[in-house]
Amino acid sequence: MAVFDGVELLDVTGPAEIFSAATLVLADPDGGYSIELAGAHAGEFRTSSGVRLVADIALSEVEGPIDTLLVPGSLVLGPDGPMPTIVPEIVATVTRLAPSCRRVVSVCAGASMLAEAGLLDGKTVTTHWFGAAQLARDYPRVNVDADPIFVRDGSVWTCAGVSAGMDLTLALVADDHGEQLALNTARLLVMYLKRPGGQSQFSVPLSLQAPARDDIRELQLWIADNLDAELSVPVLARRMHMSVRHFARVFRQATGSTPAAYLEAARVEAARRVLEETDQSLAAVAGACGFGSVETLYRSFRRRLNTTPADYRRRFRTPAAG
Repeated sequence: MAVFDGVELLDVTGPAEIFSAATLVLADPDGGYSIELAGAHAGEFRTSSGVRLVADIALSEVEGPIDTLLVPGSLVLGPDGPMPTIVPEIVATVTRLAPSCRRVVSVCAGASMLAEAGLLDGKTVTTHWFGAAQLARDYPRVNVDADPIFVRDGSVWTCAGVSAGMDLTLALVADDHGEQLALNTARLLVMYLKRPGGQSQFSVPLSLQAPARDDIRELQLWIADNLDAELSVPVLARRMHMSVRHFARVFRQATGSTPAAYLEAARVEAARRVLEETDQSLAAVAGACGFGSVETLYRSFRRRLNTTPADYRRRFRTPAAG
């Protein structure tokens, strides 16, 4: 793990805790993870929060081959907006060591240092939504997707901001040791179990304003549990004991979305999880998530994600799915 002055603390400690917990759960010292921090020099570095980290070794002393090279990031506000921190010593180390690494990982704006090293040319990557536009402008050969929380393209893994580094690291553990160990690690750390890589940085719960009305919140929970049911606006209005017109107005005021748009977004998000985690046919996915037909599933994915369900599965399906 590379460290530098101003690094985002959780970009380093989040993945480190996942690897450490996985080693504890695995209960096999020979099969677990050994973590080493490397910086421009050995010794102390001050993180963005002020907490200090101590590098075990200088980057210039790191020799390959190594299993995993992890580059965390840091975003700072410049005169023209968010600017990623670029550390020349880290870029040089990525350039030198990447060919002998089994995988190279970036967290948050660390993707900019991988891009500066030329490692991301022609690859699909993600980063924190705050810096995605900047990454795309600075490195036009890189296909930047600001939506998912993490992406794997060959031996390169990239992820969104801060806490997404823990989700990505759980995926690394699953890739190394199987899905069950990753789930047991998440349980040990009292984490949300297995947040999938394709989950949007702007998922349904995050992209809509939290409704002030308790009855609308309860309806949203009921919708999530009954996506395969008939959920037309008249059906939802009857459940709320409102007229169709009044219900549509109240729902939009409470959530910032129409009922139909919210329902489609919720169904797409559910379908994303099924596509990532199982080998179910598209017809089964469409039925389970309430789309009714593969054609409707296809149209919703095109409209919401600008891709097809099959392409989405190929890109984000977890290694242990099925």
